[in-house]
Amino acid sequence: MSMGGGRNDGGALAEINVTPLVDVMLVLLVVFMVTAPMLQTGVDVDLPNAKAQSVPDDSGKAILTITKDRKVWLFKNEIPFDNVENVLKNNAKLQADKEVYLHADQSLPYGDVVKVMSAVKLAGVDKMSLITDPLE
Repeated sequence: MSMGGGRNDGGALAEINVTPLVDVMLVLLVVFMVTAPMLQTGVDVDLPNAKAQSVPDDSGKAILTITKDRKVWLFKNEIPFDNVENVLKNNAKLQADKEVYLHADQSLPYGDVVKVMSAVKLAGVDKMSLITDPLE
């Protein structure tokens, strides 16, 4: 008769079957691998090709996108084409950074791109860069 207060589990440790856990984790990994590229794409724009320096890191940068159907997007929010200047004036990040990247479809008429560029300048943004696809 033992008075020591030790374990009385018969000397065997309970084993946990981790196979279902591994199966679930692999399924989750596949789901995240498939959906991650979709989260990165954003608005579909056919960019013009040009020789230019690449931007080292565009995360957190203010990107103004104009699609071929004249829809304007700031980050991932659509804004009215005629109201670009007011939206940019009221955007705290843009007013602090004074920098925007213009991401315009190559099939847009030149006049539409110039209107947006003018609105950007009138909103007080000092530095504007154009995003293009590199030449092959």
